[in-house]
Amino acid sequence: MINTFLMRKYPKTARKEITSERVKVTQEDREKAQRFDEIYFDTERRFGYGGYHYNPKFFTEVVRDFIYYYDLKPGAKILDVGCGKGFMLHDFKLAMPSLEVAGIDISDYALSKAMSDVAPYLQKASCDKLPYPDKNFDLVIAISSIHNLDLQGVRQSLKEIMRVSKGPAFIKVNGYKNLKEREQLESWNLVAKTIMRESEWEELFAEVGYSGDYDFFKT
Repeated sequence: MINTFLMRKYPKTARKEITSERVKVTQEDREKAQRFDEIYFDTERRFGYGGYHYNPKFFTEVVRDFIYYYDLKPGAKILDVGCGKGFMLHDFKLAMPSLEVAGIDISDYALSKAMSDVAPYLQKASCDKLPYPDKNFDLVIAISSIHNLDLQGVRQSLKEIMRVSKGPAFIKVNGYKNLKEREQLESWNLVAKTIMRESEWEELFAEVGYSGDYDFFKT
């Protein structure tokens, strides 16, 4: 289990700008965002992504780093837990066409808008109940997904990731080191139900037997 920086090439988001747009967001607004429908993906920024569209600048270099770091071979099987519209899986296929890809998401809306080349490999499911057999994937990735469940859901999601993986896994979640970072995370986040200290995440990993790699969103 290693705290890696595999997403260091992912473009940084201007958190301060997001926070200023969301300063007047109500609990009702947060509940709307947590439906993960069109409002969250493709309307105003204060409700979520503010327009979730494919752009090669986001994952092109990131997936190359994943392929190199995990030494993925032709025919390797990858699962994206919380795949949205399938952008990352699309870039994996561009980088290595022989990869077998799969993705799950709870959003009917996102799945209905999935990129055509990977849409057949995506299905609706939750992080804590993955519809795949044991040790089915050479790599399981979960970016900004499992922390959207409550703590018990996070525990089960980590166990599920380990169950369906042959070993390699990578997750990225909301974690903080001090009160200031916590306040910053909570000021711009709309949908995460589990936000903990980085040390608490690491304790949880050990508790449930998560042996994959991880990283934390920075404020």
